[in-house]
Amino acid sequence: MNKIYFDKTEKGREEIVSRTYHLSAKLRPLLVIIDGKHTVEELLKSVQGLGLSQVHLDNLLAEGFIAARPASTIGAQATAATTDQTPINANPINLAPPKQAIPLTPEQSAAQLLMIRNFFNENVKSNLGLRGFGMQLKVERAETLDDFLQLREPFLEAVEKAKGETLAKELGNRLDQILL
Repeated sequence: MNKIYFDKTEKGREEIVSRTYHLSAKLRPLLVIIDGKHTVEELLKSVQGLGLSQVHLDNLLAEGFIAARPASTIGAQATAATTDQTPINANPINLAPPKQAIPLTPEQSAAQLLMIRNFFNENVKSNLGLRGFGMQLKVERAETLDDFLQLREPFLEAVEKAKGETLAKELGNRLDQILL
């Protein structure tokens, strides 16, 4: 059986970065987690708690934010990537172990990203005010755990500068519990 995968279109990626098309707040989390690596069933299971269903996925598809791809396309891309002519040692790879040893399921991953995004949204606004506008834009563009990890230090430095070391440490501890 050939499973269907969804991936963001150029329009979908543009919406994530710039909110050009003013996608509803209800559909945005679904668009964010679509990555071309999870089946329809996995996606729907991961957003079930948000009240999202096949209808919402169909809306994104109809509006051109996502496109369907059969599983054979995914496998072909992986094969093409592994048969690339680039020598193995041409680009050094960071061999440090990942921070999370146990891989997350799609629903855990989506829930974690939503918690992290909510943490940043709440704390950037309340602790940095207008000075946090640039940081807020970066939070809106963040799509992966790595994106949020890169925002950790600049956020905590800005909080320390604006509100003091004690609050920065407290927020750092809370953020680390969500990130790791």
